[in-house]
Amino acid sequence: MFDDFQFSTILVATIRNAPVLLFAAFAGVFAERSGIIDLALEGKMLTAAFAAAACTYATQNPYIGIAAGMLVSCVIVLLQGYVSINQKGNQLVFGIAINIAMSGLTFVLAQYFFQLGGRSPDLGDARLPVLNFPFADWWSTIPALNWLLGKFLGGHTILVYLAFALIPCLHWLINHSRFGLRLRAVGENPHAADAAGINVAQTRYLALLCGGVLCSFSGAYLAIVQSGFFLRDMSAGNGFLALTAMVFGNWRPLQTALGCLMFGFFAALQIQMEGVAFPVVGQIPGSLIQMLPFVVTVVVLAGVMAKSVGPKALGVPFVKSR
Repeated sequence: MFDDFQFSTILVATIRNAPVLLFAAFAGVFAERSGIIDLALEGKMLTAAFAAAACTYATQNPYIGIAAGMLVSCVIVLLQGYVSINQKGNQLVFGIAINIAMSGLTFVLAQYFFQLGGRSPDLGDARLPVLNFPFADWWSTIPALNWLLGKFLGGHTILVYLAFALIPCLHWLINHSRFGLRLRAVGENPHAADAAGINVAQTRYLALLCGGVLCSFSGAYLAIVQSGFFLRDMSAGNGFLALTAMVFGNWRPLQTALGCLMFGFFAALQIQMEGVAFPVVGQIPGSLIQMLPFVVTVVVLAGVMAKSVGPKALGVPFVKSR
């Protein structure tokens, strides 16, 4: 009955699904720790995915594609900072506007450049290469090591390793570095931070730019690693799942990473459940199975939101005291 239901495959898929959420969630941590509500993760991911796919196809170099994704994401971030920080605009409304605008703009640009119904051509060999452990001729003959080194720990792209390496790095940066102290101070009490000589606007811009770079990695991973092409709305709600993981993690990198892994696990489980006959109920329709990650999201939000405490100045524009 469960011959095709392999836990080892789910674990490998979890590792491969997690970077999309990890990068975006860490971007949200940076922005919201500084006091800026970042609902525009979805739009920045989508824009970076389009830029990465288009430039990778044009140059046949995935690293140029990643750089292009970083550039367009940072441009959006600067616009976001201008509206949210300088003009004291409504951060929620602007975030939603970015998501809607980028959903339409990327589709129009893809159709204009490629004439494939809003889709980019397949990237083929231009996709980001995978990295393998050395001495494969020796350990590949041992099934357990072949799975561990060839599939679970090995056989991934550099973005996967970067995503997991960022977990301890960002934990240290936010909780134990001078920049992290300023970031948290600005998000908790910007007036006290300003009185202590911290430039609130500059700190928030730096936080947004860090988030923009991380969000671009998420979009690039979608386009030049997972899919190998750009497709309209290919972010598919991952930006909002990342925000949920951030709330689940109480705006802390380590706990946020656990939330991303949890959502990555359920996304992998959803794929494995398709076509499996369960006792009594039989095969579950694919449309219901595809709802699994979002059902988990609703359950997590219902159980965790009441206990999560965000930065005190989150969403509140800073007006310098005179």
